[in-house]
Amino acid sequence: MSQRATAFIIAALFLGAASAHAGPCTYEIQQFEQQIRQSANNPDAGPFGQQTIGAQTDRQPTPASVKRARQRARAGFNAAFARAKRLDARGSSGCTQALADARRMYNLH
Repeated sequence: MSQRATAFIIAALFLGAASAHAGPCTYEIQQFEQQIRQSANNPDAGPFGQQTIGAQTDRQPTPASVKRARQRARAGFNAAFARAKRLDARGSSGCTQALADARRMYNLH
């Protein structure tokens, strides 16, 4: 993942910073954000998406298809993580599942 893409993701994370009161997932969200920051220099870290049928056959990806896949993965992760933060800010225990969804979309290694 490029440094530019990593900076974009980190900026998006900070835009949805936790509210003044702690919700049921606030601590876990903060820990995940810390892990994301720590993985910033790892080129393999970042959001990823599901493998398509085309990727499982003999088709070769094009630079444009790789770029689109990365954009979709980033958008999906950002949406899932923002949902976890919104639910946490509302005090909803649904933030637990939303955070789990976001974690599944992000490779920290």
